[in-house]
Amino acid sequence: MDLKGRKALVIGVANADSLAWWAAKHIRGAGADLAMTYLNDKAMPYVAPLAAELGAEILLPCDVNVPGQLEAVFEEIKAKWGRIDVIFHAIAWARKEDLHGRLTDCSADGFAESMIISCHSFIRMARLAEPLMIQGGTLLTLSYYGAEKVVDHYNVMGPVKAALEASVRYLAHELGPKGIRVNAISAGPIRTRAASGIDHFDELIAEAAAKAPLRRTVDACEVGRVSVLLASDYATSITGEIVHADAGFHVAGMVLH
Repeated sequence: MDLKGRKALVIGVANADSLAWWAAKHIRGAGADLAMTYLNDKAMPYVAPLAAELGAEILLPCDVNVPGQLEAVFEEIKAKWGRIDVIFHAIAWARKEDLHGRLTDCSADGFAESMIISCHSFIRMARLAEPLMIQGGTLLTLSYYGAEKVVDHYNVMGPVKAALEASVRYLAHELGPKGIRVNAISAGPIRTRAASGIDHFDELIAEAAAKAPLRRTVDACEVGRVSVLLASDYATSITGEIVHADAGFHVAGMVLH
């Protein structure tokens, strides 16, 4: 798949295990020029070598909770490139007590904070990208099966990801007339730093492998390949979709072993 000449922004790389990193690798490998961000000074030593490895032309801090940082990224893209074609959003966060506790007990502040960082940041990116997607473009984000069905220990992130998936559909509807496609990848459970915050994650991995039609989990490289597919001209008719990259786990109901 050929993305030569395209300009791509990947937000959410934390380290070499990040799904965003594998998306960046494959998007760059397909020929796109690349911009990347890192969360803060603590994260920079992990992300900067990865950006250098891929020859990223732009590397900037981006904490969506810090006023002006997200806008600064798009200002730099406008100044250097004049446009953007592909955005990969891989940001999700919840307070530890809310991620590990019942949704019933989630505080209003905790719920709002998780929604702002994990969901509304994608809406903000769409708004900032719209005037720069002068030839159309692709917005991608990451979701998980816990947005559709109850997954033990996913807790507050279930409703938050459900809101993100609904936002994908509404953004696709609103931006489609400008040739901007909006999709989410619902990835199967993968061992990343973000996933390490979920209780009983080893059990979740084992259950996914046992129930999935392919009888295995997926890896981050596979998710990266799906991101390239959705960004490419092979997917020009696909928008508003939640594309499952989960070895088929989402189709399984009551499976007896």
